[in-house]
Amino acid sequence: MADCLMREEPQSMPPSSSDSKDSPSSSPIVTKVSTSPSPFSAFTPKIVEKRWDHNMELLTQQFWEKEGLYKFNVNSKKSIFTIDTPPPYPSGRPWHIGALAHYAQIDMIARTSRALGYETLFPIGIDRNGLPVERYVETTYKIEMRSQDREKFIELCAHALDELEAEMVGLMKREGLSPNFANKYRTDGEDYRKLTQRTFIELWEKHLIYESTYPSNYCPGCQTTIADAEIIYQEKPTKLVSIAFKVKETGEELVIATTRPELMSSCQLVIVNPEDESYKKLHGLHAVVPIFEREVEIRPHPGAKREKGTGAVMVCSYGDYHDVTIFRELGLQEIISIDERGRMTESAGKFQDFTIEEARRRVIEELTVSGLVRRILTIKHEVPTCERSGNPIEIIPMKEFYLKQLDFIPRLTKIAKSLKFNPAPHRQILLDWLGSINIDWPISRRRFYGTEIPIWYCKKCERANLPKPGKYYRPWRDPPPFKKCAFCGNDEFTGETRILDTWMDSSISPLYNSRYGEKDKQFYRRTYPTTIRPQGKDIVRTWLHYTILRCFQLTGKKPFTHVWITGMGLDEKGERMSKSRGNVVDPGPVLEKYGADAFRLWSALETSLGSDYRYSDARVAGARNTLTKIWNLARFISSFPQVKTVRLRPADQWILAELAHLTKRCLEGYKEFNFFIPATELRDFLWGSFASHYLEMAKTRAYGIGFTKAGQRAAWSTLHECLRTLLLLLGPIAPHLSDRIWRKLYGKRSIHSEAFPRTMWKEMYRKYTRPLVDFNSDVWKMKKEKGLSLSSPITSEIPPILRLFEDDLRAMHKISLAR
Repeated sequence: MADCLMREEPQSMPPSSSDSKDSPSSSPIVTKVSTSPSPFSAFTPKIVEKRWDHNMELLTQQFWEKEGLYKFNVNSKKSIFTIDTPPPYPSGRPWHIGALAHYAQIDMIARTSRALGYETLFPIGIDRNGLPVERYVETTYKIEMRSQDREKFIELCAHALDELEAEMVGLMKREGLSPNFANKYRTDGEDYRKLTQRTFIELWEKHLIYESTYPSNYCPGCQTTIADAEIIYQEKPTKLVSIAFKVKETGEELVIATTRPELMSSCQLVIVNPEDESYKKLHGLHAVVPIFEREVEIRPHPGAKREKGTGAVMVCSYGDYHDVTIFRELGLQEIISIDERGRMTESAGKFQDFTIEEARRRVIEELTVSGLVRRILTIKHEVPTCERSGNPIEIIPMKEFYLKQLDFIPRLTKIAKSLKFNPAPHRQILLDWLGSINIDWPISRRRFYGTEIPIWYCKKCERANLPKPGKYYRPWRDPPPFKKCAFCGNDEFTGETRILDTWMDSSISPLYNSRYGEKDKQFYRRTYPTTIRPQGKDIVRTWLHYTILRCFQLTGKKPFTHVWITGMGLDEKGERMSKSRGNVVDPGPVLEKYGADAFRLWSALETSLGSDYRYSDARVAGARNTLTKIWNLARFISSFPQVKTVRLRPADQWILAELAHLTKRCLEGYKEFNFFIPATELRDFLWGSFASHYLEMAKTRAYGIGFTKAGQRAAWSTLHECLRTLLLLLGPIAPHLSDRIWRKLYGKRSIHSEAFPRTMWKEMYRKYTRPLVDFNSDVWKMKKEKGLSLSSPITSEIPPILRLFEDDLRAMHKISLAR
């Protein structure tokens, strides 16, 4: 009978007579009903507030801050759990509600790790470098970056970021995030940029960074080189123009279809499919380029596909990377027709200085007037665009710095396969990206707001001179920290004006948070590699890939062991939120209306880890209703004292078996950091087995109406055991409400100083769940059909399988036995 005993911490108890000992299968000894006016008057709730007010959340947060509850102690004897928190980017208003939901779940990771017994480092920073803030400033102040004084423009960026950051941090605090905000970092801070420059210098010294001129992805709108990972392909309506070229030697017509007629000025070759019989007679002949009247060779080449266009293709520098490949393969001389402003060069002749779109329109017009257009079709074409500006990218030869990555693909693939991914299928996103990389990473950018490349060039020998790491350098503004060139001894220098790709900053977050390169070696040893990298699936090929690459190049180790990836936040219709669609939801009013815990619970309930999810105001309201239910149950249970040791009745053992199963399922979910599992299990237990069934069965007994004192105490003890366990399991998801109730009923220490509950009850009584639920539902249905209230008496029989619960069921439904 050991499983029938419940031991709790001693609490104050009301006066009682000697208890009768109930066995699990016996009926209670019926005691004389009290003649006092009401059996309920003896029970006063310790929780005074009649409803959960989410404004209490702010008061709870003040307790946390005063107690220093979430400070990290690197000298703790506990195992260390480190989170490589993504630093959010304050790019504009409002902050995406999906991002706030993402950070709520990252906080759940932190709270879960603490409840699992870890000393948890939960850093928080703000990503403040790069293009988005520059574009925000240009739009806000109606200016162009390159027309501004660099120092002044940087000041405008910093000021804009300060305002946006304050709003963002305010929202994170309001939703109950538990990092140490006092140690918040900024990626544009001197300490962070100093580390970025240190890593650049270290990789330079390892000969992993080089400068070269290659055809590069170039965004005319942003006026900078971008990496392949920053390109998105958008399907856009495009004109496919069939143009009549003339074959010089025969005078016959050769029709070529192209979406880029404006690039005819840079055409250096026409290729045809080697297997196409109709073109074999043209091999080795020459085509005359319309308008520009240049002769280019016609060659057979497998790059010309018979099923595409006319089967003849003009090869230009550069329409796409197919052109780049053929130029390199055949050693063709490039002609550059588009400049860094996104305008046509002098190579375009009469179309010089036109924008690309205008040049395309003018070329088509001239070809049409000349009678050389054979057909124009509007097709849907996948256009490579800049993920920041949305502009089509061009391929322009640029001299840039590159970080080697091609040589590391085999090792990076091995690391990707060794990492634990949640959910597991998202590993393939990284593997697919690694398999598609065909160029080293261009890391220099021709912008202003970012970490400067720490190089000064000797004016005499033009060699690059790098400083010693340990300081933050601004070569475009400041003199070099050395007097003479390391190669020729000259003393005159020119500072580098370019900055680093912002991912060069973001990708070292595990190193910054572990104090890489600092004197505190113990901190680094205990916190690196980090435990978990939480992030969105949209930046797997950028932040995740670059972090693994850079940290491995610098340390020889993978930066973390566990990757946790969420889906995207969509609107109610399942569409991506954007300002142009007018479907962006401001999270501030949502938190104000429903509170942080309702928002957090909604985010956990909405979908399983890794899947996209839809925001719904009604569903957040539904989560708030669940919290209200918990508060009301806690207030009811707070009316009853907590008792030390009791003899449980069958109904108590049944709900504790359900509680044991709940605990097991919740812990399974928490250990996988899939908060959908504990959230749904808690909700279903709360509304189902506990509130609708056990509470109604035990309520009469808890008040001592018609039951022994021992039965009453068993109900008290079971109710408190259920509530305590519910709160501990709810803590990471709804930290405010759970802590508020906990402090009122179960201790002065925060619930967030407690561990998760252990599964101490056997699940054998779960076999009665279905019969109990079915029986109760049948009785409720019977009363409804007879027009009776739920509190009305009714005649019914208790099924044999439920005879163990007969007395509680009779009291619950006011059942008189059928004769």
